[in-house]
Amino acid sequence: MSDQDAERFVSPLADADERQIEGALRPKQLSEFVGQARLREQLTLVLEGAMRRGKAPDHVLLSGPPGLGKTTIAMIIAAELGAPLRLSSGPAIERAGDLASMLTSLAGGEVVFIDEIHRLARPAEEMLYLAMEDFRVDVMLGKGPGATAIPLDIAPFTLVGATTRAGLLPAPLRDRFGFTGHLDFYEPDELEVIIKRSAGLLGVALREEGAREISRRSRGTPRIANRLLRRVRDFAEVRGDGVVTLEAAREALALYDVDESGLDRLDTAVLTALVRRFGGGPVGLSTLAVAVGEEAETVEVVAEPFLVRAGLIARTPRGRVATPAAWEQLGLIAPAVGGRGDEAGQVTLFDQM
Repeated sequence: MSDQDAERFVSPLADADERQIEGALRPKQLSEFVGQARLREQLTLVLEGAMRRGKAPDHVLLSGPPGLGKTTIAMIIAAELGAPLRLSSGPAIERAGDLASMLTSLAGGEVVFIDEIHRLARPAEEMLYLAMEDFRVDVMLGKGPGATAIPLDIAPFTLVGATTRAGLLPAPLRDRFGFTGHLDFYEPDELEVIIKRSAGLLGVALREEGAREISRRSRGTPRIANRLLRRVRDFAEVRGDGVVTLEAAREALALYDVDESGLDRLDTAVLTALVRRFGGGPVGLSTLAVAVGEEAETVEVVAEPFLVRAGLIARTPRGRVATPAAWEQLGLIAPAVGGRGDEAGQVTLFDQM
């Protein structure tokens, strides 16, 4: 090991808590954002065009699986515009009055970020239609036949909405966004760049092979990559010399149940239930969720996107189905078409039915 590898860095985040660390690891400008090249180029045009005209940019909708950078991009949009950022989420806005209170307090040009916007309450969603188009909200006073609507003008603002389930977003709301962008999973080399940047901020002594091993097991997701980096760092500091090497990364990730393909405990549980309990499917989402002891939404939003992308499961009108690759992943022999298989590839009770 070289002196450079053995050197212990003094991290600028040494005394920070987890929330501060998460914020510090986020890039602050589009030029610092790694990956999503097409989306970055499109957003750059939207923001620069608006700034040249001296107006607030069109409302922005970002969709994609969790952990790919939707919140980070919202923060970058505000930073690029030099505007304040208001953060909220769909479930937190329970009543139209909550939304009206936030919107009427905005200064001109502010950026409003609503995470999981598809979960907005219906009254708040309908109020948002008018606010996005005409920068106005109607506040209802009283109830019943005597109720009166008082229109209140609000300052022009830019709404950035984020959703992990774009299909649940009502069409009237989706159509009011001037720009819609979708975030895709990252390639391992892009994640490697992110991991190296984060290691520098965290003061982690990281070798090239260690970074590459973490990146290829991070499921194409920066949030997971940064989380795994911190856990491998802990392993290297407690059970090693503090340097994240290939060996340290492999041992640490095995300890935390992250396999060679990047599958974690939930992924493996879903595949195991689908193959061993239900013979490869098809099986309904709710039944599969009960089998692994999780909520159906957790399985659908957290586990399925990566498993489908990896070619391990398929969605069909009749339910989820395991692909031959899923059987191979579990060390089993895939059944012939119309049959089922077990570890030895022998005929089972199901084959005789």
